[in-house]
Amino acid sequence: MVKKLSEIAEFLGGEVEGDGSIPIEGLADIEQAQKGQLAFVSNQSYTKLMKTTQASALVVFKEAPSCDKPVIRVDKPNLAFLKAAQLFSPESLHSPPGIHETAVIGRDVDLGQGVSIQAYAVIGDRVKIDSGAIIYPGVVIGNDCDIGSHSILYANVTVREKTTIGKNVIVHSGTVIGSDGFGYIQDGAAHLKIPQIGRVVIEDDVEIGANVAIDRATLGETRIKRGTKLDNLIHVGHNVTIGQHVVMAGQVGISGSTEIGDGVMVGGQVGFVDHIKVGSHTMIGAQSGVSKSLPADSVYLGSPARPIGEEKRILASHSKLPELLKLVREQQKRIEDLEKKLALQATTRVSPDNKETERTHDTS
Repeated sequence: MVKKLSEIAEFLGGEVEGDGSIPIEGLADIEQAQKGQLAFVSNQSYTKLMKTTQASALVVFKEAPSCDKPVIRVDKPNLAFLKAAQLFSPESLHSPPGIHETAVIGRDVDLGQGVSIQAYAVIGDRVKIDSGAIIYPGVVIGNDCDIGSHSILYANVTVREKTTIGKNVIVHSGTVIGSDGFGYIQDGAAHLKIPQIGRVVIEDDVEIGANVAIDRATLGETRIKRGTKLDNLIHVGHNVTIGQHVVMAGQVGISGSTEIGDGVMVGGQVGFVDHIKVGSHTMIGAQSGVSKSLPADSVYLGSPARPIGEEKRILASHSKLPELLKLVREQQKRIEDLEKKLALQATTRVSPDNKETERTHDTS
């Protein structure tokens, strides 16, 4: 696909400086771009590359300096990149609608218009898949599931029975939605499994990374609300509720019945204990251990997680520990020396003429 720079500028809502008729064949990183490609300058740190890049044209922020290449000036280059990527995407990213001959379709399945079910997918009984949804090869969808319109389930996703997935949801390869929650009762030496008879609900516009495990509820539901984005390798325990527009980095683990509010941002490898609540719009730094409920609109870091100011002071003190340890050892040595001198003085009496001493025992 080739487009004139002026056409791209119109699509992005930007202003062209220079030759708007030059052809653009695609997008590239500013350091790797070649002739015929469009690169992006999103902030001041990239302006030094404007003179050396091989790109034919640039999309820049409003205050970026001028250069000898044609540019499109926009308010937000990052959002402009998102739109431009959509413009240059292939017209059909996925397989055309239809059911592959190797797919297995259960009884009473309701398929909407334009659904694509690809090779070796297995669709259980009474499943509903709305219009435009795409089911990639090897996907397994259990009985009584509901998949919303234009959702995409990539290869080898497993969706267990009674799961509901909303509209425009993206689930990446290897993810399991609706696996049993980790629930047991100890009876003597044995661990007896608690039946997990709840379900999972994924609301609209959620994206779930690769190899994520989302457990079904023991009773009731595990719910991930609208617009939330989960990275790869995340575990969501049974009966967890994750609010709207939450963002979580990889390897997060959330224990059962935890509630996470709207707009929360969670760094990688954070662990949550069970039955706690995290207030909306709270930020939690990477590798934190959340052992209690956290208030809204706060920033926490560390294990156990503490308010970020407090944790930074603790971390800063760690670097001083070798110096402090040396000082403590020096002071301990001085104290020991003083104690020896005091003990010696306590057992020594000086005669009046200062010429002879008499050692005595303290009998007090």
